[in-house]
Amino acid sequence: MKTDLKVKLLQHLTHKKQDEGFTLIELLVVIIIIGILSAIALPSFLNQANKAKQSEARTYVGSMNRAQQAYYLENDDFVIDTGDFGELGLGISKKTKNYEYGVQDGGNDPKRVSNYADPNERGGPLRAYQGFVILGQIQETSEATTLAVLCEAKKAVGLQGELGSAAPTNVNLDNDGNLKCPDEANWKNLSGNN
Repeated sequence: MKTDLKVKLLQHLTHKKQDEGFTLIELLVVIIIIGILSAIALPSFLNQANKAKQSEARTYVGSMNRAQQAYYLENDDFVIDTGDFGELGLGISKKTKNYEYGVQDGGNDPKRVSNYADPNERGGPLRAYQGFVILGQIQETSEATTLAVLCEAKKAVGLQGELGSAAPTNVNLDNDGNLKCPDEANWKNLSGNN
């Protein structure tokens, strides 16, 4: 009888575990927790997508700056017209899914050029980028060289941020001989030489 009782007790316990499940309250708590976590993560995820798109522009304008420096060393001149964009030899398109790229001359100064990236969507969340290359001088050695700076708009174009093609092109040197962004109220220096 004792073994029979033990078998029945074990059967009862195994059937009892099979009848258990999640209650409605437990399911609601899990759904609420998942909702809160997704509400926290979604804005961060969307921001990362914009950062990836802007990374394209930073990379391309930085490459345009370096290509302008190399072009100047070979030809004693800058590429100053977007129509001649291919002469930089970058192998990139003037227009991508997210940005339009171009170059502008330095106005009255033939020894400077502006490279820019403007977002295709003018009311969107992406920022514009601007790069400058000028013929300058190293203070310690008085040697002529090309100097470059990469600038990012402080506001997205959709939030009244400036376009790179419409921004001022009057870059100046700071006290250390480094290039500064033209309008420091609206543009941030990404070159590391503050």
